[in-house]
Amino acid sequence: MGWLKNVLMEDKEIANERLELTDKNSLYFLGPNLLLRNCTIILKVSARNLIIVGARFIDCTFEVKQELKNHQQWVKASLKGCRFKGRLTGCDFGHWPDYGTGWEHGAIEDCDFTEASLDGCRIMGGDPSTIRFPKWPCFTILDPIGRARELNSVQWPGGFRPIVVEGQYRDPPCTMAVTFYAPALAKRRETTEDAFRAVIEKFDCIVY
Repeated sequence: MGWLKNVLMEDKEIANERLELTDKNSLYFLGPNLLLRNCTIILKVSARNLIIVGARFIDCTFEVKQELKNHQQWVKASLKGCRFKGRLTGCDFGHWPDYGTGWEHGAIEDCDFTEASLDGCRIMGGDPSTIRFPKWPCFTILDPIGRARELNSVQWPGGFRPIVVEGQYRDPPCTMAVTFYAPALAKRRETTEDAFRAVIEKFDCIVY
């Protein structure tokens, strides 16, 4: 594997453009002091090729052409009025003060994920009521920390625990919502989507 080429996008404002971040041999740095307004951003790289620090996105559309896994750096971006399409797994969005450097830029509001497939994706520190979540077979737990006792009091299929409030892998206190993709979850837990749906329907804090 050769050297990766650095593509730096910083200290500028870009409007009404189509940006293709698709070169596997490039490292894309978005920010600091980058403002993208009304742009379409095509993503077809892995999380490690996409570095976000202090970028602002207003009314942008993200088209995720290959599954984007475990990309927490969205919490270093400000997202307002943006739309996401494609598959995202283990990604976090919003305001997460304990995350590390760059967190102060993190924000999310008025965003639309209805054309995306989210699995294990969290909204941190924002107001989920301004966000449109994908429908079934995705489902979204609102206020998971506040409702943790209630959520964990029932028997979920395959020994699944929707929210973890203690131990090394606990969900941070600023977790405002978490979305799962039932087919992938059922496969991981060796159970069925219908088994999950039967439990989900009991809760008014779950959107599906």
